[in-house]
Amino acid sequence: MRWTLKTKPPKEKVEKLAKELQIEETLASILCQRNIETFEDAKKFFRPNLKDIHDPFLMKDMDKAVQRIEKAIENEENILIYGDYDVDGTTAVSLVASYLKTIYPNIATYIPDRYDEGYGISHTGIDFAFDNDFSLIIALDCGIKAIEKVAYASEKNIDFIICDHHKPGAEIPKAVAVLNPKRVDCSYPFDELCGCGVGFKLIQALGSKRGQNIDYFIPYLDLVATAIAADIVPIVGENRILSYFGLQVINSNPRNGIKALIHQIKKKELTITDVVFIIAPRINAAGRIKHGNYAVELLTEMDFDSAVEFAKAIEVFNSDRKDLDKKITVEALSQIMENDEENKFSTVVFQEDWHKGVIGIVASRLTETYYRPTLVFTKSGEKLAASARSVKDFDVYEALEECTEFIEQFGGHKYAAGLTLLPENYENFKNKFEEVVAKSIDKELLTPEILIDAEIELSEITPKFFRILQQMAPFGPQNMRPVFKSTGVRDNGYGKKVGSDETHLKLNLFQGDNQKTYNAIGFGLGNKIDIVEDEFDIVYSLDENEWNGYKSVQLLLRDLK
Repeated sequence: MRWTLKTKPPKEKVEKLAKELQIEETLASILCQRNIETFEDAKKFFRPNLKDIHDPFLMKDMDKAVQRIEKAIENEENILIYGDYDVDGTTAVSLVASYLKTIYPNIATYIPDRYDEGYGISHTGIDFAFDNDFSLIIALDCGIKAIEKVAYASEKNIDFIICDHHKPGAEIPKAVAVLNPKRVDCSYPFDELCGCGVGFKLIQALGSKRGQNIDYFIPYLDLVATAIAADIVPIVGENRILSYFGLQVINSNPRNGIKALIHQIKKKELTITDVVFIIAPRINAAGRIKHGNYAVELLTEMDFDSAVEFAKAIEVFNSDRKDLDKKITVEALSQIMENDEENKFSTVVFQEDWHKGVIGIVASRLTETYYRPTLVFTKSGEKLAASARSVKDFDVYEALEECTEFIEQFGGHKYAAGLTLLPENYENFKNKFEEVVAKSIDKELLTPEILIDAEIELSEITPKFFRILQQMAPFGPQNMRPVFKSTGVRDNGYGKKVGSDETHLKLNLFQGDNQKTYNAIGFGLGNKIDIVEDEFDIVYSLDENEWNGYKSVQLLLRDLK
C-alpha cells in the first residue's frame, strides 16, 4: 500500500473555519480539503436542504420531454418505461413508473433480458413496444448511444425520451428529448446524477406542472439514494442532498420492497455503506441470476406480504450469485497463474461457460487481488462479452477507445465498462489492451493508494470529534470517510487473529504515555500479526461498534507498518 498524506490547506483558512465553527483544527482542515471553507459552505454541507435542489427545467430538452408525456396522456397513448437491469436502471424504472401511475393508467415497464438482449435498448424491446401498441418509450439509465435503435423505433412510429448519465458519443440519438447532464450542450448545474437521478428530475418537472413541490417527492428518494449508492457516483452537491434525505426515508418509511429486504437482513439503521453492500447486491442479483423484472416488481409492490415473497426469491438469487462469484473468481485466479500472467500491466481472462451475470463482480475481485485494469470475458451468443474494472486514476473507458478496431460495442465510465467482440478478435484485443495500458498507465498506480486526510494523536479521538465526523455522512466518492494516520502505537498484548479462518486482526491500541486503549479491527489484516509485537504506525478510519447494546468508537484499520 502507498500511504499518501493529503496536502494541508492554508493555515489561515483552517484557523478561520475552526474558529467560526468552534471545532478542532484537524476537523476544519478535513473540511477545507473538501472545499468547505466558510460558515455558509459548512451549513449547506452539514444541513442539506431540499430547497437547494435545482430546477429540473435547467436540463436541456426537459421542456420537450414534459410536453411529449403530457401529449401522450392527453391522447391516451400507451407509455413504456424501459430501463437497464442493474440497480440504477431498475430503481429508475420503478421510480418513473410508480409516479406516472399516480397520474395516468396506461403505463407498463420493460427490462431487457441480460442474456438474450444484452445491455441497453434492444430491437426485441422496440418490437415488444410495437406489437403491444406503445407509441412512447421512456428509456432510463441507457440510450445515449442508441442512435440506430432510436431510428429503428422511429420507423415504427415509436417516439423515445432518453434519460441517461453515461458519457455521450459524438452523435446524440434523434429522440424527442435526450436528458443527460453530461451532454456538452447541457448547462444543468450538476452533471454527476445517476440514471435514477435523471429520472427523478423528469418526475419533478412533471410534478411542478401539477403544483407538486419537492416535499411531495420525498417518498421517492429511497430509490434515488439506493441508486446513488450502488452506482458509485460522487456524493456531493445535489447527490448529497438526495442521498441524505433518501437514507432518512429508507430508515423511517421505505417503500414495501425495500422494507421487505431490510426485514430479511434484520438490521436496524442503514448507512450508505449498508445500502452499497446489503441492499444493492440483492436488487442486482435479480438481473444477474434470473431477470431484472423481479427487482422492479419488488420495488413497485404495494402489498407488504407480496413484497416479502419477492424479497425471499431475491435472497435465493443473491445466495446463488455469491456461490457463482466465488467459483469463477477461483477459476480466473488459477487461469492467471497457469498462464504466468501475474506480472502484466492488465488482466484479461476468458472462459466460455462463466456466468455473464457475475463477471463484473469477478472483475472487481481480480482488481482487488492484482490491482490493475481488468477484463473478464464469457461467451454470449455468437460473441464474447466482458466486464471491465479499473484502478484509481486510470480511465479504462479511454483505454477501450484505443482498442475499437477489435470491439463490436462498448460503453460505460472511467472505472467500469462493458463490451462485446467477435471470438476471432479476442487474442488481438487482449494484446492491444495490454499494449495500451502498458504505455499509458503511471506505474505507481499499480500499487493501491491510501489517501490520508490527517495525522493525529489517538488522544484527539473524543466523543465530540467522532460525532462531528459522523455528521459528514453520507460518505462516498468525493466525500469519503476520513482516513487518519497515527504513529508509534502499541498493542496492549491482547492482540489476536480472529474470524473463522483467522484472516482478521483485533487489537487494543495505546500511544505514548497515554494508557487509554482504543479497540481496533483490521479486516483481512490477520497476516500482519507479527508487526504488532513492537511499535508500529497505523492508517484507519473511525467507526461505531455496537456490542450487547453498548456503543463505542473503534478504529477500522486500513493498513499497518
